[in-house]
Amino acid sequence: MSSTALNNSPDSIAQLMSRVADIAGLTFGELAQSLDVQVPKDFTRHKGWTGQLIERALGASAGSKPEQDFPHLGVELKTLPLSHQNTPLETTYVCYAPLTNINGITWDSSNVKNKLQCVLWVPVQGERDIPIANRIIGSGFIWTPNAAQNASLEQDFNELMDLIALGKVQTIDARKGEFLQLRPKAANGRALTEAIGENGKIIQTRPRGFYLRKHFTQSILNQAF
Repeated sequence: MSSTALNNSPDSIAQLMSRVADIAGLTFGELAQSLDVQVPKDFTRHKGWTGQLIERALGASAGSKPEQDFPHLGVELKTLPLSHQNTPLETTYVCYAPLTNINGITWDSSNVKNKLQCVLWVPVQGERDIPIANRIIGSGFIWTPNAAQNASLEQDFNELMDLIALGKVQTIDARKGEFLQLRPKAANGRALTEAIGENGKIIQTRPRGFYLRKHFTQSILNQAF
């Protein structure tokens, strides 16, 4: 496979899924070599490397912008590290949570719904006992939430956003939300951002991100396979 061909953004879902089929079964090392990318020894300083490798291979264009990875196709890309038993090893980051200027934000206008309305999931081997270069890329698939999944995500989103609006962001822990949870999201613990505090005053707190729980992504896998 040529890196030139793969670095162009796909013109259609069909072309995107053809590229997904091309990389299925390759190791990280094989794909990295074809793209002239160096494989890290570990992920201590290279968080997000797997996703970036797959993005580059498939021609994703959004980068860190608040839109889907393939905006012209309306498709978001998510890699899903799996255990030896093919169960998700970690929660899945969706996007940053707005902590100020949240008046008027609804589920339908949210970046969370925008990111999750059509997702290309690419399962990958994620067990730490497998050297990074030897980990295999699985068969990717497109998922769109059904009515029940959408309703559950919307309910979680609304409950979490209500707490943020009430100035309770610092009381929200990872147990809140059935499928969608809110957790600190920053490169390091010193990063701070503005949020609504008690009595509506602005406070400094750690940035937060929305994450999908493992049992939710497991249900998506079960649905697909």
